[in-house]
Amino acid sequence: MIYIQSPSTDPHFNLALEQYVFDEMDKNKSYVMLWQNENAIIIGKHQNTIQEINTKYVKEHQISVVRRLSGGGAVYHDLGNLNFTFIVSEDGLEQFDFGTFCKPVVQALQCLGVAATLQGRNDMMIAGKKFSGNAQYAKHGRVMHHGTILFDSDLTVMQKALQVSEDKIKSKGIASVKSRVTNVKPYLKTDVPLAYFKQIFLEKLQEQQKIETHIFTPQELEAIETIQKQRYDTWEWNYGASPQYDIVKHRRIEHCGTFDIHMNVKNGMITAFDIFGDYFGNGNKADLQKILQGVALEEKALQQVLQNITLTEYFHNMTNHDFISLLLL
Repeated sequence: MIYIQSPSTDPHFNLALEQYVFDEMDKNKSYVMLWQNENAIIIGKHQNTIQEINTKYVKEHQISVVRRLSGGGAVYHDLGNLNFTFIVSEDGLEQFDFGTFCKPVVQALQCLGVAATLQGRNDMMIAGKKFSGNAQYAKHGRVMHHGTILFDSDLTVMQKALQVSEDKIKSKGIASVKSRVTNVKPYLKTDVPLAYFKQIFLEKLQEQQKIETHIFTPQELEAIETIQKQRYDTWEWNYGASPQYDIVKHRRIEHCGTFDIHMNVKNGMITAFDIFGDYFGNGNKADLQKILQGVALEEKALQQVLQNITLTEYFHNMTNHDFISLLLL
């Protein structure tokens, strides 16, 4: 496995770095990357950015907002947070297998006397509170898994910066964002710096396989910066247009995630469709938008047009019945 340590704490650069490793580096090798960002909100690929952030607070506190390649929900990064990324072949992996990649984190924490567990779709927990969120992106037989580790982050800033869905809070039966998350640091028996935890994490990986360090050439860094400028620095990628729709619905489906449905309907036919949410899925929703264009907004017509469509490619764990219910109910 090749170890990559980012030379930067710029979130725009680091997401470009992930993409460069995934797209351009030797696909016969596996990679692990540890990195940190200055204050930032990282938006899931399928999310409506404006609905996920406290725009006024984010602007006043100069918090970067950057969209990533993977699905899932928005997460907050600062220098008290450690991010990890695995890029590997998907051979033998089940779709959206989070446990395999979270195991080294759990083992590293156990070495420090902290009991961590993997729960729900993609969360690692300590004493019932979330300290890590994880997401994945897959393409051409490769998987990129990345996660956060809230080690000693400013949870007050995180709470104010993230505009979290009321549906999500109510579905978990908890009063606020602050009560749902925690840092690792309060559970440590001794005052361990983040750098030491990072070292333990790497040692656990080295027990399983040999790790070599990759040093980027000036040419590689230039290529990464080009990706950054073309995608991760742009408003179009990070925010995108937010068109007006006649019909807007917010729904949550257990084991799938939250969904915001946006539709225009004329004479009973769908004329425009979009969907946002914290769901996972690697399919291109533009394909689904084309399929639904001009289809009657009624059960039989939707069943017919979707009968040969594998919806789980777009929305992990979604059934045709669930999707039709999202549109109709």
